[in-house]
Amino acid sequence: MLRADGERRTRSPAASPRPSLRPASRPGSEQLPSSSPLSCCRPSVRTAEGSGHAGFGAFSCPGTPRMVPPPPVSKPHVCLSTVLIMSSLILMDAYLVEQSQGSRKLGICVMVAVGDVCFLLVLRYVAIWVGAEVKTAKRGYAMILWFLYVFVLEIKVYFVYQNYKADRKSLDLMARKALTLLLSICIPALYVLLVATEHMEYVRTFKKKEDLRNRLFWVIVDVLDVLDIQANLWEPQKKGLPLWAEGIMFFYCYILLLVLPCVSLCEISMQGIGIMPHRMMLYPMLSMLTVNITTIFIRGSNMLFFRDSRVSSIFMGKNMLAIGLKVCMFVQYQRHRHHAPPGPGPAPQHSCQPQPSPGLQKSRDQPSCPEELAQDNT
Repeated sequence: MLRADGERRTRSPAASPRPSLRPASRPGSEQLPSSSPLSCCRPSVRTAEGSGHAGFGAFSCPGTPRMVPPPPVSKPHVCLSTVLIMSSLILMDAYLVEQSQGSRKLGICVMVAVGDVCFLLVLRYVAIWVGAEVKTAKRGYAMILWFLYVFVLEIKVYFVYQNYKADRKSLDLMARKALTLLLSICIPALYVLLVATEHMEYVRTFKKKEDLRNRLFWVIVDVLDVLDIQANLWEPQKKGLPLWAEGIMFFYCYILLLVLPCVSLCEISMQGIGIMPHRMMLYPMLSMLTVNITTIFIRGSNMLFFRDSRVSSIFMGKNMLAIGLKVCMFVQYQRHRHHAPPGPGPAPQHSCQPQPSPGLQKSRDQPSCPEELAQDNT
């Protein structure tokens, strides 16, 4: 019995462990193991210069991107685009004021001045945003600026055209030709400024940049084609078109000037840094349907049905050539897509077993004794 009591006494301390003197840890303050995926988001050590509480800055995760400062604004680009836009609008205002007579001239002058001041206030911010993204691969604000400019400019062009239509006796040929020249210079020039090919520093190769310029040249030629159709409305004609035909022509050209350059800018923005000009097929196909094919029917109908002598035969030939070139380009693009080699496959997975070194492998292949060497020779 004494021996059994002694064994109970020796086993009793092991059965009831002593209470730990360590303080209980707070919930959430447990140390994460090094293999845990959340081990990178540990609370950072508070420095002496830190604030009283940690906040969001107390967690530093190496994988999360930091705030990137905004790109610098290109001041020459902002100034040049602002001067081009405002000078063209002021010249259109001069046409409107000159066409007014008597007491209406002062009212028109005040109205267009107020409109230009309001537009300049909006242009102040939009032009700065465009200048900030000119060296990047995005052209979102450039599309906004193009839409605002063409929207306001074409409204003024419409009133100038209506004033010329109401006063057909005044055959001021030089003023009407100057209006066409003004539009054919300012609108394509602004598009070239908004694209800013020279500022695309991410386009490294000369061949790719030249290919991109060739694509943009088609946009400029299409804009000039649309302006040529629109100019037939205010340039002097022997016989005017019907009212419904003039309205359809003007607003169709208006929509094309608004949409087509924005589609080109959107396509450039969607390509991003890795821009591939030969893959930009949205604008060529859209312009072939809306400009090259449609304008042939517009000019052909004006020539056949309305005996319009101002129809440009040169642009009709240009549209026929453009249709053939764009069809060939689309066929080559589809052929290149079908015959392109497949992309690189996934990288082979590395096995966890260590690979033997070449020296060790060579020593394993060699015979270990002279008897084996003699057997191999036989």
